Amino acid sequence: MKNCKSMLLVLALACTVAATAADAPKLTFTFIKANIPGVAQTGPSGINNAGVMVGGYVDKKSVSHGYILQGKKLTTLDDPKGVAGSTGAENLNPDGPIWVVGAYDNSSGNSVGFLYKNGKYTDIPGPTGAVSSVASGINDQGAIVGDYVDSSGATHGFLLQAKKYTTLDVPAAFGTTAASGINNAGWIVLWWVNQQGFVESSITKDSGSTYDTIDVPGAADSYASDVNSAGDVTYFWLDSSGAGHGALLHAGKYYKFHYPTATFTYAGGINDRRTLVGGYQFKGKNGHPPLLGFKATYK
Repeated sequence: MKNCKSMLLVLALACTVAATAADAPKLTFTFIKANIPGVAQTGPSGINNAGVMVGGYVDKKSVSHGYILQGKKLTTLDDPKGVAGSTGAENLNPDGPIWVVGAYDNSSGNSVGFLYKNGKYTDIPGPTGAVSSVASGINDQGAIVGDYVDSSGATHGFLLQAKKYTTLDVPAAFGTTAASGINNAGWIVLWWVNQQGFVESSITKDSGSTYDTIDVPGAADSYASDVNSAGDVTYFWLDSSGAGHGALLHAGKYYKFHYPTATFTYAGGINDRRTLVGGYQFKGKNGHPPLLGFKATYK
């Protein structure tokens, strides 16, 4: 979901809602808009502890780009190896110099992960034999997680650490595992497809030796998107009707939420300051509403 994309216009008109799941104590989410001015669509996917956001946007010519939004400064990301309109930023490290991971499409139509560091792009192609890849998360030690497709068409998660790839496959997965976020302790969240074709989520705290299932209660499909240092996990999830929602796993409890009055919501990245980012849509007159961005704090 995170592969969606001057002055930062964060409207001061904030909306506050309480979101709860069964048996969970009250948790309040306060939302503000986080859209890039003058563009057609904005899809935030990551936020660091300084409030810097990354994601993807669509310009007025309907061309997609990745971005870094640091205060009022917008940096557009277009990997020079990528086909025009194919670059998207997935996430960034929590602290220190900004390192961004994402993906672009090459001339063969295959996705290739990248690391953007010090103004330069470095490919994250996946292990030997990978046909395509996406880099989805990075921590302050430079460990990168994501997913790749092998020559048989199966999708695997990966951890890239000290120039070494480790393949991550949830044992119960049926052909698809994707790693979507990593924190500074090395905890990795993943989503995967079960034998019935539904999406579930897991967390591994030991680089894939063991996996714990962390599905949003009642979800038909549960996509974990990021994890912070406290172990809080963000989600995009679908209900039985196919409608999309956001969720947060905090202190062992699940909290479902929606951007106020929106018909579609997803939660992307999360930082250590109890702030998360995501996107939302309202019902469109022509069936194609724009994707808009939000930033939310919770307490």
